[in-house]
Amino acid sequence: MDKNILLPEPLIENKIYIIREKKVMLDYDLAKLYESETKRLNEAVKRNLERFPPDFMFQLTKIEEANLKSQIATSSLEAYGGRRKPISAFTEQGVAMLSSVLGSKRAIAVNVQIMRTFTRIREMLSSHRELKEKIEELEKKYDNQFKLVFEVIHRLIAEEEKPKEKLGFKTE
Repeated sequence: MDKNILLPEPLIENKIYIIREKKVMLDYDLAKLYESETKRLNEAVKRNLERFPPDFMFQLTKIEEANLKSQIATSSLEAYGGRRKPISAFTEQGVAMLSSVLGSKRAIAVNVQIMRTFTRIREMLSSHRELKEKIEELEKKYDNQFKLVFEVIHRLIAEEEKPKEKLGFKTE
């Protein structure tokens, strides 16, 4: 096993949520990974707010927090550090920016792992999207071919249903 790896990849993957159609990590999860307090992480962000525009970080609404609690099967606010302030969600770019404001060696090393995980997830989603497009392309191709086969069958059936001339002598 690589000694540069601090955290198992599944641990990081399980901390990535989709909120507002964006892949994000939450402040309390990041603080745990950095071996820091959530309060300290948020203080560093607050001192550097210009580095965290809305596409890098946003605050969860009460409804989003409630949905999140039901997703992760917890009802205790202790999982959120017993907090009263809104939870901060960081996009991939926001997580990258965190390493510059936190500056600890641990934060930098963990961020490298997180960035690799985000990249791997993006590549995985991309390959799934490509596979889906290929399958849809094949379906269209074969649907058209089967359509042609069905058209020929319908023509043959229609020809059989036409009244046929009687065999034999015609009398006038």
